[in-house]
Amino acid sequence: MGQAKQKIHSFLMFEGSAEEAINTYTSLFDESEIINITRYEANQGGKEGSVMHATFSIKGQEFMAIDSYVQHAFTFTPAISLFVTCDSEEEVEQAFEKLSHDGEVLMPLGAYPFSTKFGWINDRFGVSWQLSLPINT
Repeated sequence: MGQAKQKIHSFLMFEGSAEEAINTYTSLFDESEIINITRYEANQGGKEGSVMHATFSIKGQEFMAIDSYVQHAFTFTPAISLFVTCDSEEEVEQAFEKLSHDGEVLMPLGAYPFSTKFGWINDRFGVSWQLSLPINT
């Protein structure tokens, strides 16, 4: 039997920075890749060349993203975050450094009772990340 196809995906809506965000995210973690990007063509509503729909993976987990051509009164919130269990101290430190650049640190990188090393940030695109190195690592 083959591996079951993922049926629920987090869907990230950007307003012009989807491809930059996807490239950043997939460069930070192993088992991450851009699976597919469909771009707006001329006269399709969105800015020509921007992301109409994308599928990508982070540590084997698939996500979807778009560049909305409609401006909305809402954006991302830390009430929903991407929680990443990192495999090494180096991975958590590198991801924290790169994702917090021009972003906002919600909890500084450090040791906590529930994690050897943990940090919570909003990246420069507005997406919230919790990065954790488990105690037993």
